[in-house]
Amino acid sequence: MRVAVLSREYPPEVYGGAGVHVEFLVRELRRLIDVDVHCFGAPRDEPGVRAYATPIGLAEANSALRTVGVDLEIAAGVAGADVLHSHTWYANLAGVLGAQLHGVPHVLSAHSLEPQRPWKAEQLGGGYRISSWAERQAYETADAIVAVSYGMRADVLHAYPFVDPARVHVIHNGIDTELYAPATSDDALTRYGVDPDRPFAIFVGRITRQKGLAHLLRAAEQFDPDVQLVLCAGAPDTPEIAAEIGSAVEKLAESRTGVVWIRDMLPRPELAQLLTHATVFVCPSVYEPLGIVNLEAMACETAVVASAVGGIPEVVADGRTGLLVPYHSVPSDEFEAGLAAAVNAVCTDPVRATAMGLAGRDRAVREFGWDTIAHRTVELYESLL
Repeated sequence: MRVAVLSREYPPEVYGGAGVHVEFLVRELRRLIDVDVHCFGAPRDEPGVRAYATPIGLAEANSALRTVGVDLEIAAGVAGADVLHSHTWYANLAGVLGAQLHGVPHVLSAHSLEPQRPWKAEQLGGGYRISSWAERQAYETADAIVAVSYGMRADVLHAYPFVDPARVHVIHNGIDTELYAPATSDDALTRYGVDPDRPFAIFVGRITRQKGLAHLLRAAEQFDPDVQLVLCAGAPDTPEIAAEIGSAVEKLAESRTGVVWIRDMLPRPELAQLLTHATVFVCPSVYEPLGIVNLEAMACETAVVASAVGGIPEVVADGRTGLLVPYHSVPSDEFEAGLAAAVNAVCTDPVRATAMGLAGRDRAVREFGWDTIAHRTVELYESLL
């Protein structure tokens, strides 16, 4: 069996959880079947990986149109595959068209849903209507849909009620617990200005409405004075949200010490160090199909405080591997107060924080291994042939 995996992101151009998912899924699938990768961006040296640049005539077009242009080229390039497997709306249309053109099954993985991300209109303008249309075509025609959590499965069926529930299969995201493991060294803390003698909360994610960073910055005003806040946050969706977050960080830093902002994407060894030595990882997302970053923190033996949205409750065991905070969009100050109270509860009880971290690592190892996920994915492919 030869499978073509279609994705906007693939190493070294990975900026979000979907890209991490594709990277590790492909690695494990290749132990079982033949896999080609068709991705966006600069040429790759890796065998079996073909990258596609934006068509020259669309270089100045809306980003959604540039995406459609790349999808057309991918659809033409997947000839010879037995199954197409697309990830996110960026590549879904390539799956739709490629499947029709070549007469093969199309599987899509649901990492997020455009109807549940209305803030993307701020980023894409009219392109948001195009991305929403492209995604809908995929859900109407896909032979199988992989939801990365049961929460995501429910969201798919709610957003697209025409989808036959029998076509939606839950296969969780995974984590490499060898790459993400407790780090013994701590030189990265000194390098980035983190005081190793003070507790600290850490956030890792893109600067986008979805990740709830603005909520976290307001919540941090209520953190215990001794608690540091480390933000590994970059790749803003728009100049406007970049300016908004920059202003909020400056305001927070005026009222408390220990605010550290790392804008660049960190190498995994450095990120593992920061996650390991953090007292608590904070995930304030307002929408999260699963939240693979929570698994990364858990694998590094770090307690987690997270919003109870989407698939996060399927990852973070409330009271055992961390604390879940109910999300309130209105009034948001209740959510922010809840985040602050949970962070303070963990940071002021190091024994409890350690116990949660150990339980989190155990859960990540036992329940979210990539080998199991790859085998279940291949079984799904085989069922379509």
